[in-house]
Amino acid sequence: QVQLVESGGGLVQAGGSLRLSCAASGRTVSTYAMGWFRQAPGKEREFVAAISWSGGNTYYADSVKGRFTISRDNAKNTVYLQMNSLKPEDTAVYYCAADRERPSPWIYEYDYWGQGTQVTVSS
Repeated sequence: QVQLVESGGGLVQAGGSLRLSCAASGRTVSTYAMGWFRQAPGKEREFVAAISWSGGNTYYADSVKGRFTISRDNAKNTVYLQMNSLKPEDTAVYYCAADRERPSPWIYEYDYWGQGTQVTVSS
């Protein structure tokens, strides 16, 4: 089993930055692809970014491309999401997830999920 715990969320003004962390425990996720998703009130959960187990391949939703960066430190069993130039529409609960096979934009392909961290961007 893998437990994922997100942190780093908070309240920030538009144009600001936040860095989210996702710490894994229970077993190493160094061989797992990892993803970040978000869910705004009244909306479905959506893909934000994903990274391969080695960190060599990254993928982003069009809405965050150029502003967000996903990275990982396998020695620390942690994945990060650096969010810059934040907009009010980025307000959501952000979730990290682990996929045994490959990075994917599809929710159903992920095996483990964290509880989420709230990000609120004020205008």
